[in-house]
Amino acid sequence: MRPLRWICILLAGLVLNSPAAWTFEFYYRFRAGDRFRILSTVTYNILVNRSLRYRNETVNRIAQEVTEVSGGSARINATFQTATRTTRFGVGGRIESAADDLFEWSRNYYSEFEQDRLGRMTVALEHIMPTVRDVPVFPPNRMLQVGDTWSAPGVAVQDFRESFGFQEPLRLPFHALYTFLGEREWQGRSYPAFSVSYRVLDRPALVPGRLSPRRIQEAFDKVVFWDAEAGRVAAFEGYFRTIIELSNGETVEFRGRAEAEVIESPPMDREELLREIMEDIESIPDATVRLTDEGIVISLEDIQFAPDSAVLLPGELSKLDVIAEILARHPDRDILVSGHTALAGTPESRLRLSTERAGTVAEYLIRRNIRTPDRVIIRGYGADRPVADNRTTEGMRRNRRVEIIILEN
Repeated sequence: MRPLRWICILLAGLVLNSPAAWTFEFYYRFRAGDRFRILSTVTYNILVNRSLRYRNETVNRIAQEVTEVSGGSARINATFQTATRTTRFGVGGRIESAADDLFEWSRNYYSEFEQDRLGRMTVALEHIMPTVRDVPVFPPNRMLQVGDTWSAPGVAVQDFRESFGFQEPLRLPFHALYTFLGEREWQGRSYPAFSVSYRVLDRPALVPGRLSPRRIQEAFDKVVFWDAEAGRVAAFEGYFRTIIELSNGETVEFRGRAEAEVIESPPMDREELLREIMEDIESIPDATVRLTDEGIVISLEDIQFAPDSAVLLPGELSKLDVIAEILARHPDRDILVSGHTALAGTPESRLRLSTERAGTVAEYLIRRNIRTPDRVIIRGYGADRPVADNRTTEGMRRNRRVEIIILEN
């Protein structure tokens, strides 16, 4: 068994090797400048009136940085990036459209919050994330034995402003129940672990003239694995179920499984990597590289597809082979592939075409085993991010591009 690194003591009178012989005190340890990312995978079914309509797989990438520590509490900046792939079901549970291997960008969020050493959070009203707050929260100055329980209040945030016309996100209070489980394994390593369960029940006021929820029920049960050395969550896995009764009498149910883990990545040497890639892409015509807040962007301007399609011309694959070799040297970084078009056609057709072209490039890189599908995101921008003047032939040529971003977090 791996030696315990925790702050542990033996209980008097108990056998040394017994799990019950150990006690543990949970608390967060913050260090200014700490940066880490959390990869969360959620797989769930969506049922409408008890009929299966969708099966979603969502990958959430959360990058956090501790910017300040004072009195044991920390100020944390975080970005939340969400990507999803969906299978749609028709009448009788028949598949209408199956999910492919690609995760398409859904949303980005930014948040700032404070958190104390016990886990209690203070989040400004304008921030939606994190959607579950004050979980976990630990009892103060208490050495826990295996089987000990405690409870603490928490809050779940539901943002129904766009879908149901609410003026503000709903904040749904609950009481979470915790149980210390002792030592448990996650992916071959042993951690102090605890379970957490909470239930939400709310009857929000209806929005006049709009379809809106009249009753919300939610249940979440998970096991959390604690990194005692780092003083933060290492991973969790659990199950959830949310039922929303709508004002028109319909019921929408979300039922599934979630897991997450903290992924340690060494800081990216952005300047050195930039110089390296600039040399590597010299053989690719019209290729450029630049630094952004997201990471390092390799832009393939005027990448050639068949007209009005996402079919790459055969001569373009050699460009992607060079990109694949670059990405293979940096396997610990996720990538975002974005598609862009010139200003032609309708906004809807431009968005669709740019997304499909990003998908073609991403699929090629996945086939080359450069990344697994859950580590590649695609996003289409249409003509919303031009790099040149669309009124000229040269400008339109440059704007028809695909960009591969090596993500910082």
